Amino acid sequence: MTSEEPTMNWQDYIEERPGVMLGKPIFKGTRITVEHVLRELGNGLTEEELLRGHPRLTHDHIRAAWAYGAAVIALEHTILG
Repeated sequence: MTSEEPTMNWQDYIEERPGVMLGKPIFKGTRITVEHVLRELGNGLTEEELLRGHPRLTHDHIRAAWAYGAAVIALEHTILG
């Protein structure tokens, strides 16, 4: 990413609503969880395959999911192994 490119603001795409999907982070206007998208990508699904399966999602939603995941990891203490 160059300094001229805007930073992804994941808050524009992701929200938590207590009555939807058990309050897990979802993409605004959908019931698609960020967890589902990241899990599918992690399991080898391509972005194009994911977008075909979820026509309401865009490449920006996927970028927001990655940015959200990075933000969450930055806030948590993780122990590997």
